[in-house]
Amino acid sequence: MNTTTRETTIAADPNAPTITITREFDAPRERVFRAHVEPDLVRRWLGPRGLEMDIDRFDCETGGAYRYTHRDENGEYRFYGSFHEVRPNERIVQTFTFEGFPDGVSLETVTFTDLGDGRTRIEGLSFYDSVETRDLVLSSGMDHGVREGYERLDELLAG
Repeated sequence: MNTTTRETTIAADPNAPTITITREFDAPRERVFRAHVEPDLVRRWLGPRGLEMDIDRFDCETGGAYRYTHRDENGEYRFYGSFHEVRPNERIVQTFTFEGFPDGVSLETVTFTDLGDGRTRIEGLSFYDSVETRDLVLSSGMDHGVREGYERLDELLAG
């Protein structure tokens, strides 16, 4: 398998409680979007290596919801949210909550841009209730999970 790993940019706005994640993939927008909305594909790439994922619910449609658990030798990590808007191949707007920190819900918008030549850029913008909450998320090691997850997505898309 031949894959190209691209840089994942994770940026916090110093003046707003937001995180922006940008990443390019060597795959058509339709395939990248499909990997974000089909539970069997999501299970194969979301999160860092070494975690197993169980999906209890994943109805990726406008008005749908999700709940899943990541598991490793240190324990279980549960996440849930609602899909507010799903526009095929264009964007997903959802809430995101870590069950261990239920007051830290964020609103996330992921856009999918066709770059031509079979390449796609995704940009995720997450809004938090405060800069302090955003900074807690950043200090949690989320960057490691995001980067490894996207590496895994590269591998899935190349297969």
